[in-house]
Amino acid sequence: MAEEFNRTLSAISLLDGLDEGDRVRLEGRCQWRHYAPGETVLERGGESRHVLFIVQGSVNVVNFSVSGREIAYATLRAGNSVGELAAIDGQPRSASVVAVEKTLLAILPSDRFLELLQQNAEVTFRLLLRLANMVRSGDVRIMELSTLAATQRVYAELLRMAVPDVAVPSLWVIHPLPPLREIASRVSTTRETVARALSQLYPTGLLRRKGRSLYIMDRDKFRETLAALQNEGGLPPPA
Repeated sequence: MAEEFNRTLSAISLLDGLDEGDRVRLEGRCQWRHYAPGETVLERGGESRHVLFIVQGSVNVVNFSVSGREIAYATLRAGNSVGELAAIDGQPRSASVVAVEKTLLAILPSDRFLELLQQNAEVTFRLLLRLANMVRSGDVRIMELSTLAATQRVYAELLRMAVPDVAVPSLWVIHPLPPLREIASRVSTTRETVARALSQLYPTGLLRRKGRSLYIMDRDKFRETLAALQNEGGLPPPA
């Protein structure tokens, strides 16, 4: 019964514009599947076209270099969706998707997804905003790879990942803190470089680790520190 209760799309941000009746009908058009941690959900170059709604859990969107090195694009958590590009343009998958933890996905066929976009302007507008954000984020990452040292890229990524702490809004927190290798993959460096970058800031009091959480104690000063390092250009070379 609990599993059936959780089979709802009510928390999917892309679908906030749907009334309850339309949402329930859409739920009935989805296939529902659990994925184990580390299980591949989609493979780059695959020919599938369905759209995936993340109901529970989280996934990593990744790619691989010629040498086999993993490059992480993003971690998507419950409430997000993935796979829209292939559904829209009919091209092969541009990246792989891997479950981070036990994850429940609602899988919607591409024809049903396109029908949804044609019939609901608000959902379409939300998708346009999402795609625009992807383009802007890509531009930022390209600029960082071209201009920042590895340590600076780590700090910039931490700023992106942090959100206001619920209990103390003046603090910003990353929870759960991903494995260091995952952060390294996002900014094209090594796990050792990420560990070194964190250890350099712990003594300053700007960062504090508590269990699976990493706190940015003063976000404004953290941003100022990153800006100063960018201007100095004297940090360790990119890894």
